[in-house]
Amino acid sequence: MIRLILGLIKGAVIGGGLGYGAYALGLQGGWNWIIYGLVGALVGLFVGQPIWRKIIAKNSTSVTSIIKAVFGFIVGCGLYALVAKVWGGFDLELNGDVRNVINWQFITGGVIGAIYGAFVEWDDTPPEVKEQKKLKS
Repeated sequence: MIRLILGLIKGAVIGGGLGYGAYALGLQGGWNWIIYGLVGALVGLFVGQPIWRKIIAKNSTSVTSIIKAVFGFIVGCGLYALVAKVWGGFDLELNGDVRNVINWQFITGGVIGAIYGAFVEWDDTPPEVKEQKKLKS
């Protein structure tokens, strides 16, 4: 449960940070596909067992992190498509500025990062932790 919350937080920070950078640069419209895809990719690289941990470990491979990043790009684009194209999003007002929630990239990026980060952290639990839980049961 703690790992799940940790994944939520790390994913939200990564997604919110990247989203804020895109918002500050004024990237909207077609850029949203790339922004939210990159949110998923970066969360895949850094949440769970990060890529540098895979590179350092002798019995591990960094291919797993690369696959998580590619899959994360697809998840980020897919969640954007669900919210923007299927659901249509909703208008949100911040400081008198009314926009669709999709164009508040730091909010939507944070949510997408949190969702995928929680999944990756839960899925990437080290095997020794899973074994300890089985022994305690």
